[in-house]
Amino acid sequence: MKLSAHLRALALGVATTLALTILASAADVHVMISGGLTAAVKALVPDYERSSGNKVILAFGPSMGTTTNAIPMRLERGEPADVLIMVGYALGDLIKAGKVKADSRVDLVNSPIGIAVKSGSPHPDIATSDAVKRALLAAKSVAYSDSASGVYVSTEMFDKLGIKDQMKDKAKMIPATPVGEIVAKGEAELGLQQISELKPVKGIDIVGPLPADIQKITVFSAGIVSTSKEPAAGETLIRYLSSPAARKTIVDSGLDPIAPASTK
Repeated sequence: MKLSAHLRALALGVATTLALTILASAADVHVMISGGLTAAVKALVPDYERSSGNKVILAFGPSMGTTTNAIPMRLERGEPADVLIMVGYALGDLIKAGKVKADSRVDLVNSPIGIAVKSGSPHPDIATSDAVKRALLAAKSVAYSDSASGVYVSTEMFDKLGIKDQMKDKAKMIPATPVGEIVAKGEAELGLQQISELKPVKGIDIVGPLPADIQKITVFSAGIVSTSKEPAAGETLIRYLSSPAARKTIVDSGLDPIAPASTK
């Protein structure tokens, strides 16, 4: 009995020491994140926090643009940031500007664009690019985002389909607000945005992804901010997001994980 009590006391001492060590090394990791990976990261953060002892503090905003919450604007204001998770080419611009450590970049996922309608509305045929063209021309109103997917839709896809002029008056860029919310309210008949950003929105049906010949896959990447106060903790978060443990959650959110061998 005495030995058992001694072992229990020893185990308690070890556990207490371990807990204190974790607490002593715990860090607040400030993360700025854009829409594409938001749902997956929100779902994954609790597991990361439990396993690492670190706390993740999220700030949300578009990868580009000049709206108040856009990640470049947040950085300009000096908001605290350790990790950026955003559109890959926009992260590349910040690396060139010296705001993100070049050797810290990891390409995490590929994100396809989809089309959504209000729940209960008829689903248009979008199986081919010609079908998408007919659906867009038939729609009374179309919404697209102010981030990567919307830039592609408005500056390239409409041109590819030969309907740029016809879309001028009825296609609208939606700043800062998820496109799905506009569709759910009935303010747009069709909405185009990355599927991972459409999925969390209630009140819409995702008709499907764009056909391959007019699809635009956006790479979402992560990197450590040059002025980060917790770069080591930030690196552990990025490693976790690119690990097998995160894969199912990422896939379920509508994204295609990039294998570690493809990271930069």
